[in-house]
Amino acid sequence: MDSIAPRENTPFSRAGKYKTVSLTFLCIALVCGFFADIDIVTSTPWFELGNIGYGLLTPDFLSIENLFSSLFNTLAFALLGTFTANVFGFLLALVFHWQWIRIFCAFIRAIHELFWALLFLQVFGLSTLTGILAIAIPFTGIFAKVYAEILEESDQTAWQTISSSGDWLSRFFYTRLPTAFIHFKAYSLYRLECGIRSSAILGFIGLPTLGFHLETAFSQGLYSEAAALLYVFFFIIATLKYWLQIKLLPIYLLVAFLWLPDNGPFSWQLLCRFVTEDIVPFPLRGGDLFNYQEIVGLFHWLWQFARTEIFEGVINTLVLSFLALVCSGIIGLLLFPVVSRLFVNAPIRTLGHISLVVFRSTPELILTFLATLVLGPSMLPAIFALSIHNGAILAYLVGQNSNSLSVRIDANSGIRLYLYEVLPRIYGQFLAFLFYRWEVIIRETAILGILGVHTLGFYVDSAFEDLRFDRAFLLIFLTAMLNILVDSMSRILRKRLHFTKLANTENNAPPTSDTVI
Repeated sequence: MDSIAPRENTPFSRAGKYKTVSLTFLCIALVCGFFADIDIVTSTPWFELGNIGYGLLTPDFLSIENLFSSLFNTLAFALLGTFTANVFGFLLALVFHWQWIRIFCAFIRAIHELFWALLFLQVFGLSTLTGILAIAIPFTGIFAKVYAEILEESDQTAWQTISSSGDWLSRFFYTRLPTAFIHFKAYSLYRLECGIRSSAILGFIGLPTLGFHLETAFSQGLYSEAAALLYVFFFIIATLKYWLQIKLLPIYLLVAFLWLPDNGPFSWQLLCRFVTEDIVPFPLRGGDLFNYQEIVGLFHWLWQFARTEIFEGVINTLVLSFLALVCSGIIGLLLFPVVSRLFVNAPIRTLGHISLVVFRSTPELILTFLATLVLGPSMLPAIFALSIHNGAILAYLVGQNSNSLSVRIDANSGIRLYLYEVLPRIYGQFLAFLFYRWEVIIRETAILGILGVHTLGFYVDSAFEDLRFDRAFLLIFLTAMLNILVDSMSRILRKRLHFTKLANTENNAPPTSDTVI
């Protein structure tokens, strides 16, 4: 009987696990829907949507003040921040097998670039250093993780063949680096695209990038100007692989360095005060940590803080992220046929690619801001933005995966081909992509609180506005811990579902928005 017992990792057993996990997540999302604030608050959504649509059809490039300076600022922050992260991420990848390095990298990448910017804003102000560090620090953690996975899964034959008695550095540069360099290059280009998006949204906190002018234009109802800014942004993203050449990179970096202004005088006293006093919990400032009254005061402060802000922020963040995750998956499954050769012809695939590029290139914060103007402040704009952005990425990845499939000549067509031939064969890969996006979704969910959704980001922003830096720092720390928890759950699920390692799937993708990290 043992010889005919079904193995745990057979296609049949995996299909059963995929179904169970999918239904579980769908049920959780339905439950979350009962607790989510998804009302349409505005009374004239169609009127506002019509104005936005008219603005998109009539872009006004000539009326935008400081267009080129804001564009160059966006690119300069992205180039310098991404390059710095690339260097330090590569160095950390070499020692990524050390546990404390992995923990450190997981922590810094779990905090969104806007949260880092809000922290540095208190010390360096609206300066060049704030923008560069806000991008460089989380990207360093991401580069370290991805580069370490690339090195681990690259061909080790030459490395193992050469005698270990030689110089380690020489062996590394002659054996391991050449096989991994093409993946490093592709991923660096993609990460620069992410850096441009991150640089743009730094304008929402006052840095002079495209996001600053986008927020201003949308807030004032200048939709034609906003459309022009968006089209410039899309053009830069779409042409990235053409104008960014490796041989020109030193020139770009030098120009970016010279373009951005100096930081001005730096105050070590202000930095020391911020670290040693401002972010220290209020009951412990100037007191004795081992004093009984101080400890009691700290617990009382924490309880009041948790009861009024932390609990609601964490619950809303989880509710919104689950709804966005499931909706992203549904959108990805519905849209991937528009870029698959199995379902549509070349002209339709081209239109599909263009549409997906627009949605996945637009930062979630901008999409949410735009949807809030139409639907009013609630979770609905955030769900819409997160689902559209991440669903477009999933649709592209799954569509590309389906293009590698071969079907019989007498296979079904249309909906039958989709349900019975293609979907069962790509569904495991789709779930793996979806769970890789989960970490990103939770980061974005937290930061969208800046726009009024009562996630953790809402309370972080409120704490900074009230100059309660101790509360803001604790909330950012909790956001990072929540992100690490979700990432750990995602890895456990992928392992239990027997997914293959997909780091190389991402790294082999074309150097555009074609990765899932």
